[in-house]
Amino acid sequence: MSVTDTSPVVTAAWLAERIDDPTVKVVQLLYEPDIDDYSDAHLPGARVQFWKALLWDPFQRQFATPAQMAARLGALGIAPTDTIVLYSGRNQYAMYGYWVIKVMNGHPDLRVLDGGKKRWEMDGHPLTAEVPAVEPVPYEPRRPVRDDSARVSRAEVEAGLGRPGRLLVDARSPEEYRGARVKPAPGPDHGAESYGRIPGARNLHARDLMNPEDFTVRSTEELEALFRAVGAAPDQADEVIVYCRLSHRASALWFTATQLLGWDHVRIYDGSWTEWGSVVGAPVER
Repeated sequence: MSVTDTSPVVTAAWLAERIDDPTVKVVQLLYEPDIDDYSDAHLPGARVQFWKALLWDPFQRQFATPAQMAARLGALGIAPTDTIVLYSGRNQYAMYGYWVIKVMNGHPDLRVLDGGKKRWEMDGHPLTAEVPAVEPVPYEPRRPVRDDSARVSRAEVEAGLGRPGRLLVDARSPEEYRGARVKPAPGPDHGAESYGRIPGARNLHARDLMNPEDFTVRSTEELEALFRAVGAAPDQADEVIVYCRLSHRASALWFTATQLLGWDHVRIYDGSWTEWGSVVGAPVER
């Protein structure tokens, strides 16, 4: 991907040139609370947060409010004028974080590190076990309420089933899409009571958006071809709703479509299969 001053995706080389800049704050998002891939080796200066602790309300299945987000970012030593660079595993959590922190809560300058720690290390940049000292700073909420315009509720999805011009795209693995599993393999198969997909949904596995050797994002030409193959380009569908199991992989589809391809017709059903597949009587296709 090409990098500009406003690009939402930055390369390891771009970040390496700025890693000592005090206004650039790197944050690693952990994908599981009991899997620590931070302590032994992380990017210099990187703060660390479990994704849910940073992005969700602590007591309910809901996203952080602008006030909650402001308090959390300030506690991490991040000011409203700072550039935040997120990275995580295959970066679907970083793209999810981009959606919640920038789009919903309004932090002005947020980036995703292309390829995350894997690409950083492959390019020969150093990792460290040193945990940075963090001094909290003031951070006033960027807006009075969260912007949920890129979200879709379960009721809205169900009411629009079969609507002309609307396309559902399932970002899960082919095994989940066809109803063989409800959670990616390997490991325990849990997360919903029903197996299958939302009726009419087409499958675009989020992993296909990334180059397999380093998890960097594919070229814009390749991305557009992937979306067109399922009929999700703006000249093919008036509205596209993406979902997965918990909306992390769906956010990768939303991020690449809206932030990299520049489309504005894609929204996320964030309840995804954990909600749809556990609702009594919800229609399921296999």
